[in-house]
Amino acid sequence: MIYWLYAHLLKRQITDLPGHVCFMIDAKDMADAPENLYRVTSWCNAISAYVAKYYPSKSAGIQGLTFHISTPAPGEPDAFLPAIRKIGTIAKLNLHYGDHNEVTGTGMDVVVAVGKSGREEITECIRRMARDKVPADTVDEQLLDSYLTFRYIPDVVIKSGGDYLTDFLIWQSVYSELFFSDVNWKYFRYVDFLRILRDYQSRIRRFGK
Repeated sequence: MIYWLYAHLLKRQITDLPGHVCFMIDAKDMADAPENLYRVTSWCNAISAYVAKYYPSKSAGIQGLTFHISTPAPGEPDAFLPAIRKIGTIAKLNLHYGDHNEVTGTGMDVVVAVGKSGREEITECIRRMARDKVPADTVDEQLLDSYLTFRYIPDVVIKSGGDYLTDFLIWQSVYSELFFSDVNWKYFRYVDFLRILRDYQSRIRRFGK
């Protein structure tokens, strides 16, 4: 009862949501609580519906959600696939692992990237531009953006467990708001997520200025 009341009070403080949220977890986190990916997706749907109902002029809701799973074996997430694919029942799932890409479901865009590296993505961008014989003096930020695999800019990047971030989205997240939660992924709760969203809306984003 107390938990429900606290979650309700937190939710009432949230009037403006980030457009895109990114969670960074590691293989141990995923092994400890693979069901949390589906749970967090449902939280995003729920809080977006709440804000749209009570504050329709303030926010378009969470339009995109990304989970980056840092693992030394990106081509073998077989044990996690059932839990990941469940997301496709409540959102549009874009699953990237190894050389495989799967798209299922409808609704909010949810990207699950297993073992993808930001450095690898930038390197592949440069290789593709070289293969396309792009003149060096025409390369700018907009052109590089067009060659990225993940073409979105997260407003919020969350790392549970208080650990360091990976280099995933190293280009895209340069102006993102970073949140480090002391709560381990296995025990990450709805109220922990709501607290981050509440704190996000109180920050003044400068985008490097």
